[in-house]
Amino acid sequence: MAEFQLNTAHLYADLMNTYGDYGNLVALRYYAKQLGVRFETTTVSIGDEFDANAYDFVLFGGGQDYEEQVVSADLPTKAANIKKYIEADGPFLGVCGGFQLLGEYFLLADGTRVEGISAMHHYTLNQPHGRFTGNVQIKNEETGQIYKGFENHQGRTFIASDERPLGTVLHGNGNNGEDGSEGLIYRNVFGTYFHGPILTRNGNLALRILKIALERKYPNVDWATKISAIEPENF
Repeated sequence: MAEFQLNTAHLYADLMNTYGDYGNLVALRYYAKQLGVRFETTTVSIGDEFDANAYDFVLFGGGQDYEEQVVSADLPTKAANIKKYIEADGPFLGVCGGFQLLGEYFLLADGTRVEGISAMHHYTLNQPHGRFTGNVQIKNEETGQIYKGFENHQGRTFIASDERPLGTVLHGNGNNGEDGSEGLIYRNVFGTYFHGPILTRNGNLALRILKIALERKYPNVDWATKISAIEPENF
């Protein structure tokens, strides 16, 4: 058996995977294997318990309006433990609808309000007659890293004062087409509208998240040196 293991949860993998967001786990597994780390994934869906102490990484992907409403009805049963995981600095990637549902609320194209779990305090307004679609490129101001992807969303998200953008938009629309932000970072939560999926197209971000997860679980290992030896790839 591998000396090191990361246990990951894929929230609502059977409902919130419209744009192949599972590929984010594939990317992390690819890099984990190079580090000699076993990478195990569990689907946590309708009626399942989310154990805040059981996981080292969580993925919450995107879906269509119908699936998002189905998920929003079940999500409150997991809300307390998801919040506990987030506040304990658990690494988390929320994509599109998954990113929206972690916030306070979002509006569908027809104006229907869907409540989030308020694990964070961003909110999402609608575009009744349009969508943001196309290639997008951003720069993370903390690291200088450039991330590339594809956006396809009708929501306009506005992040809270205790959140910071995943990046500043260089090309495309980003969160809302107004303030130049794309995605968010809160503690060790990364939110984004990037499909592609984001971690397969941005190996630098995949390694950044993997390093956070490994340092949190195995703090006495020099993961920075090990990860610096890996060449990030864009698939």
